[in-house]
Amino acid sequence: MKRRNRITRFRRSARTHTTHWQRSLIFWAGAITVGIIAWLFARAADYASHLCLNLNHWNPYIMLAIIPSGLALSMWLTKRFFPGAQGSGIPQTIATLHIEDFSLINRILALRIAFGKICLTTLGLLCGASIGREGPTVQVGAAIMHAYSRFLGHANVSTRRGVILAGGAAGVAAAFNTPLAGIVFAIEELSSSFHQRTSGFMLTGVVIAGVTAIVLTGGNYTYFGHASVDVPVGTAWIAVLACGILGGLGGGAFSAFLIRVGKGLPGKIGRIQRSRPVLFTALCGVLLAILGIASHGETFGTGYIQAHHLVDGSRHGHMSYFLMKYAATIISYCSGIPGGLFAPSLSIGASVGGWVARFLPHTAPGAVVLLGMVGYFSGVVQSPLTATVIVMEMCDNQQITLALLATAFLALGVSRMVCSHSLYGQLADQFLARQEGYLQKQHDQTRQASSDHSTPEEAP
Repeated sequence: MKRRNRITRFRRSARTHTTHWQRSLIFWAGAITVGIIAWLFARAADYASHLCLNLNHWNPYIMLAIIPSGLALSMWLTKRFFPGAQGSGIPQTIATLHIEDFSLINRILALRIAFGKICLTTLGLLCGASIGREGPTVQVGAAIMHAYSRFLGHANVSTRRGVILAGGAAGVAAAFNTPLAGIVFAIEELSSSFHQRTSGFMLTGVVIAGVTAIVLTGGNYTYFGHASVDVPVGTAWIAVLACGILGGLGGGAFSAFLIRVGKGLPGKIGRIQRSRPVLFTALCGVLLAILGIASHGETFGTGYIQAHHLVDGSRHGHMSYFLMKYAATIISYCSGIPGGLFAPSLSIGASVGGWVARFLPHTAPGAVVLLGMVGYFSGVVQSPLTATVIVMEMCDNQQITLALLATAFLALGVSRMVCSHSLYGQLADQFLARQEGYLQKQHDQTRQASSDHSTPEEAP
């Protein structure tokens, strides 16, 4: 009898371990999938941006037709086939971590929406919108991992949220080829509980997705190459003060404006935006085309090329680029098309640093550009650790880490004086409010329909 009980316990234990390993393997497969999709998305986005620049070089004025029509098409496709794909993707991912209704989460993180996010963001870059692919990759990563979670049959709320968190963080890691940044982003921006922050699933998924993207890229690729610059403690730290203050002011004002836009534009413009969104998006496209022509194509796309040239010193920073890229990014967001803010923010920040470097001849210009980048980015997202790690990994430089941290936290303090709320947190709250209104409207319509079909005796 005892021998039979031991055999039974052994078999149960073996089945439990087998199930655990099966689930782990499927989860790891999901992380690899995120890395592959993020890599393909990056290649498509880069090709679209390159094609846009070629069109602009061929005839700049053709952009007056391409951008408005392309953005209008993007908005129409979004409204018609991919509702919910608008915007960055990070607020939507944050919102799903606070939603109890699984059916609503399934709708927000549907693979169809993720597919639309990729296609429409690529279309936006092809048309010259000032957007990035990193934010959308966060939602795509969360959607992929959520799909694997549903396949595994996870019913536990905490587990499903942890998987979504892991997918979003894996998206950051794969998009930037920076696994450490993905982990920090999950801790600082996405997560809301200690349990999620310490999830082994999240750490494993982020590392696997990041390594997959690095392998597909063909090595430990960095966007800005190896920037061997330093900011020694002393007079060079004037750049830390300047970039921290300017980045915080610019980033805080940018966030405050976008939060206000998220509530709806005022007056006649707001009425056009609500009643005729496709026309409004086309008008935004006209403004983007004019800015692009005025800047000789500099404001089109992510802005990574301009940032790279500022870092390596092949071009100097000008305030005109900062102002036009700043305006182009705001207009692109207001248009309502899918697209992120990470890449344009890094480019705008690089222009801030390049402009500051002109007044500090005894400080390495490349170092000041990196400080401007982290200062503005931290001012926008109000996540100083994420900003520091992303810039540090993208330029493959640890020598400048202390100066980057100081700039990022100074920018955070200044930004909060201008905008007291986190950009993505506020946008997530606005998204949640719209979803609740949508569900309430559906509920009211269902009640009205049932009331209309009821007999007089059944009617209240």
